[in-house]
Amino acid sequence: MTDQATPCETSTAPDLWASIDDLWTWLDGNRTHDGREGLLLRMLKLSEEVGEVAEAVIGATGQNPRKGTTHTWDDVESELCDVVITALVALRTLTPDTREVFTRHLTRVRERSLGSTTRRPE
Repeated sequence: MTDQATPCETSTAPDLWASIDDLWTWLDGNRTHDGREGLLLRMLKLSEEVGEVAEAVIGATGQNPRKGTTHTWDDVESELCDVVITALVALRTLTPDTREVFTRHLTRVRERSLGSTTRRPE
């Protein structure tokens, strides 16, 4: 298994950063709260999505004896994707330079965690 997309995946997959911009534009055009309140609500949406991950994990593991197994690990994957999308849209709400800010931060985290070594191709 590799991290590289197959040619089929790259031709049909939506562009991440264009999609984040599109979602931000759509949400911004349909917001009901402006200013600081709108910004805070956008950030709080992330907590809601993280809660849905927790709910899916509890449901996938059957930890609620009253409900039993209510979710699958595919549900957990889907909820995690929602967290990532929501976080990137929240970041886009703070800055139009979302890609650059995220890439710069990812580089710092990677170097802090893995050192300055580069990953060798498999």
